[in-house]
Amino acid sequence: MQESFSFGPVFDRNSKILILGSFPSVQSRAAGFYYANPQNRFWRVLAAVYQEAVPETVEEKRALLLSHGLALWDVLERCEIQGSSDASIRGAVPVDIETVTREAKIRRVLVNGTTAAKYYARYLEAKTGIPAVCLPSTSPANASYRLERLTELWGAALLRKEG
Repeated sequence: MQESFSFGPVFDRNSKILILGSFPSVQSRAAGFYYANPQNRFWRVLAAVYQEAVPETVEEKRALLLSHGLALWDVLERCEIQGSSDASIRGAVPVDIETVTREAKIRRVLVNGTTAAKYYARYLEAKTGIPAVCLPSTSPANASYRLERLTELWGAALLRKEG
């Protein structure tokens, strides 16, 4: 297994919801940006929730996130991983979550799948003080969830009013 590294977060001072994946896939690592595998439904789900066109470029993806107060990162900064398999993760090193929480007033944390939830609970929840909402993974490996159901569940979490 080879050690791989993630890339930095997408956020600004207006970000209120932090979405965390586990670790970038092979395609995302090659592209240098999140959810680059065209079979991953992440960008289609967000576009449907916010009733916008599916973003194609990195700039469009960043704009979609930031225009809705979203921050995006992964739970792990680096690890040893075989391909894109979360099950193969070894030597996990968490991100410095304060990079985001120092500058943005994060009110809610959503995690993309159970692996992200596990590592968030283990390494980061005590630092943020915010329990994560675990959503079904948008990965193509999660074939039990259709796009419509993912959009419904993610939309309920993203559009929930504070309070």
